[in-house]
Amino acid sequence: MDETIIELKNADLTLGHAASAVHVLKKLDLTIERGTSNGITGPSGSGKSTLLMVLAGLERLDGGEIRISGEALHTADEDTLAAFRGRNIGIVFQSFHLIPNMTALENVAVPLELVGNRDAFAIARRELEAVGLGERLSHYPGQLSGGEQQRVAIARALAPSPKLLIADEPTGNLDTETGRQIADLLFSKQAERGMTLLLVTHDPSLAARCDRQIRIRSGQIIDAGE
Repeated sequence: MDETIIELKNADLTLGHAASAVHVLKKLDLTIERGTSNGITGPSGSGKSTLLMVLAGLERLDGGEIRISGEALHTADEDTLAAFRGRNIGIVFQSFHLIPNMTALENVAVPLELVGNRDAFAIARRELEAVGLGERLSHYPGQLSGGEQQRVAIARALAPSPKLLIADEPTGNLDTETGRQIADLLFSKQAERGMTLLLVTHDPSLAARCDRQIRIRSGQIIDAGE
């Protein structure tokens, strides 16, 4: 039986103030089923990445409701939100967001350490080995290729065993072949671990690999893919 993991109701968000204010999400409704892969597409400026940031608990709604695994994030305080995000949500960005003066192992382990995980480095080593970087543990980001850096970022996102994996243009900075390998890795890990995947992409072929395609335009869902 299908089980809802994400529920958005009347999600509304304006970014900026006064003359620079932009109404980014407009009374948006969305439900996502647990364990599915979901591609989010739409033109630049349509609200795709902002929607992901809301679902990641990194942007607050001005109005409406958001629930993930039954938890009401729109009423949670910042500490509760941060703790929930650390336990349940893994995030992969287009530009990797690795700490340049930390090794691959440290980049994956440090977020685990920050939430008090005593096995942080053992888990980090295991996750890096799982994405094919077992021989790159002591390398710094500047010593790694773009594809390798994104693998580190994926290992970091997977390390807390999240229920929800969020990826914002994860292949956008990579060449075609490396991008395909990273996409293969994301989909294989999602299937292997039964996670829910939310993937923003401009690549129609990548979106087509998802169980569902959600199309956004001007802050509204124009096709929910159902």
